[in-house]
Formats: sequence, structure tokens, C-alpha cells
Amino acid sequence: MARTEISTLGEFGLIRHLTEKITLQQPTTQKGIGDDAAVMNYGAKRTLVTTDLLLEGIHFNLEYVPLKHLGYKAVAVNLSDIYAMNGTPTQITVSLGVSARFSVEDLDELYAGMRLACEKYKVDLVGGDTCASMTGLTISITCLGIANSKDIIYRNGAKVNNLICVTGNLGTAYMGLQLLERECIVARGQSAQAHNGKTGDTIPAFEGREYLLERQLKPEPRKDIIDRLHELGIKPTAMMDISDGLSSEIKHICKQSNVGCEIYEDKIPIDFKAAEVAEEMNLNIVTCALNGGEDYELLFTCDLKYYEKLVQMNDVYLVGHTTKPEYGTLLIGRNGEELELQAQGWQAFAN
Repeated sequence: MARTEISTLGEFGLIRHLTEKITLQQPTTQKGIGDDAAVMNYGAKRTLVTTDLLLEGIHFNLEYVPLKHLGYKAVAVNLSDIYAMNGTPTQITVSLGVSARFSVEDLDELYAGMRLACEKYKVDLVGGDTCASMTGLTISITCLGIANSKDIIYRNGAKVNNLICVTGNLGTAYMGLQLLERECIVARGQSAQAHNGKTGDTIPAFEGREYLLERQLKPEPRKDIIDRLHELGIKPTAMMDISDGLSSEIKHICKQSNVGCEIYEDKIPIDFKAAEVAEEMNLNIVTCALNGGEDYELLFTCDLKYYEKLVQMNDVYLVGHTTKPEYGTLLIGRNGEELELQAQGWQAFAN
């Protein structure tokens, strides 16, 4: 029997492969696999469900990620999926796989971060499971939310000549990760020197770059933007959060909405400190913004009629527009050159 390596499909290819033959059996299932959250119809309100799995050594490194920050982030990234559907998160369940190297006090720290996120966003932690693990720490969180049927925003609603908007700035969380990784390598080297009787400066070079670290370690879902869109009467045609990079996410929207796009390089919002660190590390900050991931900002498309309102919104940036599907998904460079967008963000099953 032929053997197909998972890495040849990639994360989303694997999901498509495993789920393409699944048919929905329940009339209450309004939307299944393929968006930021599933949608169930139980009456006047719709129930939204999303889940996320975090594995030690894959999604986080406890050499530099504090457990309290990890707990907060684990909750926040799930809430982000619900907000990206234009819903309100209401409850979470938490399941943990814990190895023997963790103490009760360690788990207290993890849960302190989770409670902090739940309290800030008015979400209840209502259950879960805990079991022993042979491979470190595993965190699985399922988040429930609610929304009116008419308010839910999917990835497949973009139309030709829609505006393309993003919130915040992009590539910053990735640069925060690069800083942490770099200083972790330095610390390991200094630890080895100390073991050999040598001493050195072990203070990480983070001064003035705290914002980049916060964007990586403690991301915030953009509830504020969702609230402001409601206040202004703006309903996007398609929306999702940016977890795997702008290139990957806009290609998802374009594919599911059957449109193309033009993204303008000089319109992509980039933080000055992130650009500074990218230059220091000999990285292209635009490439980081397009593919870095973990920003948990919102990407959405809107009808042209909302242009005047959108340009007045704080922390919302118009980065391009949708086109006919045959035009492709393009990045328009600063000199007008056209480049096909490549989804080079997080690949869960890459070699």
C-alpha cells in the first residue's frame, strides 16, 4: 500500500483530505468545517464553536514563555476566532496533558493567565479534562460563542471590488518571537560557558522592545474593532483573524469567495520597532508581515459604501481591494510591480 507523507499535504491540505467525505447529519449544523468557527442553529441565536490545540515544543517554548502568559494566550487566540465570525464568546472548556515535571504551582500559574483572560472578556470556564502526558504540556481549548444569524460573517462573502482592511500592525508578533528565540540561544551559550567556569552577561537585550514581546506572548483579540464596527453600522462581507499571516488568510477568503485581490505593499501597517529589529536581523519586514503569523488581527472585506467610515476608524487600514478571480491574488510592490502572493506562513506539518 502506498504511503503518503503528511508533509506533502500541509495542514490545510490534510484537513481537506480528512474531511472531504464528511456529510452533515444534523439539521442544527448550519456551518461545519472551513471557517473560523462552526455554527449551530438552536433557535433565535446561533451557537459558535471553535477549538485550538497547543503543543509544547511546537507552538510554545517554556524556556522563554511564562506559564501565566501561555494561559492567557491560549484563551485569547480562541476568543479571536469567535470575534472573527462577528460573534460574542461566552464559555470555554480546557483540557490539559501534563507531564510529571510540572508542579501544582506551575498549573496554578497557567490557570491564573486563563482566568485573567476570561475575566477581561467576560467568558466562563465551564469544564474540561486533565490527563498525564509523556511529552510535556498539551493545551486544548474549546470556545463557545453566540451570534444572531444575520450578524455572522463568513469567509465566503467577499464580492468583486470590495475594500480589503486589516487592523493593528502585522509582523510584530513574529519579530517578538525572533527576539525571544535569539536571546534563548544566547542564554544557552552563556549557560554552557558558566558550566565550564566562565561568566558572562545574562541580561536579555529586550530594552525598548517590550511591545514586540507583548504581541507574541500576550496577544489581544480585537473585540474593540468588532464593537466599533457595530457602532458605525458597518458589516464586513467576509472576515477572519490573522493567525497564519496575511498572505495565507487573504488567499483563504479569495478562494472561498471566488474572487482575486490586489494587496498594496506600501499600505500594509508595520510597526517601526518591528521594522528596526527586522533590519537588525537581516529580515524583510514586509515578508514577515505577510507570512509571520500570530498577530491575531482582523482581516475583512467591505462594500465601497463604507469607505468614508472606514478611513476614520482608529487602527483600521485599507490595504487593497478584491478583483475578478481570474486576475489572481497579487501583491503590488512599491514600484507598481505585480507579484503572486505566496502563502508561506505557519505550516504545521512541514519537514
